[in-house]
Amino acid sequence: MEFTKEEKLAMVKMVDYVILADSKVASEEMNLLTQLMDRFSFDALFIGQARNLKKIEALEILATMSFEKKKLLANLLEEVALSDGLVHEKEVFLIMEALDYMGLSREL
Repeated sequence: MEFTKEEKLAMVKMVDYVILADSKVASEEMNLLTQLMDRFSFDALFIGQARNLKKIEALEILATMSFEKKKLLANLLEEVALSDGLVHEKEVFLIMEALDYMGLSREL
């Protein structure tokens, strides 16, 4: 599945947002982020660009993606939250916020 640069930026923004939600960055989360860098062809500079994207802009981009891309992102965000073995309440809130904005909260 191919993603536009804007879609990738928005996805990386949300992944980073979930990683940072509990104010702790576990090594498992960093390992997953490294895997995602290979999987979606982006680098550390791209993460910096994604961090500069406002959350609302990211959510608006994500809302325009196809249902299949949205499902992939939902699974990815869940994987990020689970990666350190402890799902924090703030991670759940951020994921639910993203799913709701994308119109997926009732679909999944």
